[in-house]
Amino acid sequence: MTAFESQSDASRINRGALQFLHPRYWLLWLGILLIWLISLLPYRLTAFLGRGLGIILFRVAGRRAHIVKTNLELCFPELDTDEIESLMRKHFKSLGQAVLTIGINLFASQRRLQRLVKIRDRHYFDEQLAAGKPIILLAPHFVAMEIAGLTLAPERHMLSMYQTIRNPLVDSLIRRSRSRFGGIMIERKADLRQVVKLVRGGSPFYYLPDQDPGSSDKVFAPFFGVQTAVTPGLSRFARLSKAAVIPCFTKMLPHGAGYEVIFLPPLEGFPTKDPVEDARRMNEVVEQGIREMPDQYFWVHRRFKSRPEGEPSLY
Repeated sequence: MTAFESQSDASRINRGALQFLHPRYWLLWLGILLIWLISLLPYRLTAFLGRGLGIILFRVAGRRAHIVKTNLELCFPELDTDEIESLMRKHFKSLGQAVLTIGINLFASQRRLQRLVKIRDRHYFDEQLAAGKPIILLAPHFVAMEIAGLTLAPERHMLSMYQTIRNPLVDSLIRRSRSRFGGIMIERKADLRQVVKLVRGGSPFYYLPDQDPGSSDKVFAPFFGVQTAVTPGLSRFARLSKAAVIPCFTKMLPHGAGYEVIFLPPLEGFPTKDPVEDARRMNEVVEQGIREMPDQYFWVHRRFKSRPEGEPSLY
C-alpha cells in the first residue's frame, strides 16, 4: 500500500466520523451517553432497575404483548390463563433487564465480562478446538444472546453475521461493539464462500438461525409441535465447512448475579441430507434451551409469522 493510499483511507475514515457530528445525530448521542452512564452502575442495581422497566413495558406493550401471549399459548398449551400471564410478566421483566443492561454489550471491558460471566460445560467447545475441528455455535435468540460471543471472542476470532442498520451511527456503534475483542462481522448478504473459508480457517461461527426467515429460502419443521419456518442455513454451513455444531445458550442469572454461557454436546450425525430433518433437530435443541429459561427467549418476535401454504396467520 502506498503512502498516498494510506492517507486516502485515513481521510475517508475521518470524513465518515465527522458526519456523526451533524445536529441530526445529537439526540442519538445523548441516548448513547445515557446508555454508557447506566453501564457504569453496579450490575445488580441495573438488573433490578431493568426488571422494573420490564413491568412498565408489559403494561404498555400493546401489540407486542399480544404476540408474546400468542407465542406462549402455542408453545405451552398445557399452561392455563394465569400461568401464561405469569410467564408473560417474567418475560417482560427479563426483556427490560436486557434493555437496561445493553451498555454491557456495547461498552463493558473484557475484564468486567470475565467477572460477570460463568461458563457451564465448556469442555464441549474446548475439545473440538483441540481436535482442530471447525465450529459453528448454535446460539438461539435469548435476550442476552450477544454476551457469549463477546466473552469468547478474545480467545479466538469469533465470526458472526449482522444486518446493516439504516441509521449509520447506530450501525457503526453496533459493529464496533461486537468486534471490539476480535470479533469478525459478516454482512448477511455476503458471499457464502467467505463465511465457509473463515470457519474452515479456525474462526468459530456464532450463528443465530432461529427467527422467521421471511423469504423463499425456508423449510417448515415442528417447533413445540407447531409447523415453523426455518432457514436451512445451519445445515448448509455445517455441510460446506465440515464443522461441528455446538449448542450455546446465554442465561441471565437471578438477582443480578451476571450471566451463564451454557454449552451442550455437539450434534451427532449433523447435518443429514434432509434439510427438514436438520431443521427439526435444530428446533428440538432450541426447545431444550427454552425449557430451562422460558422467560428469556425472544418471544416478542413473530416466530410463527410464515405459514405453510393455505394456513391462516396465527397472529
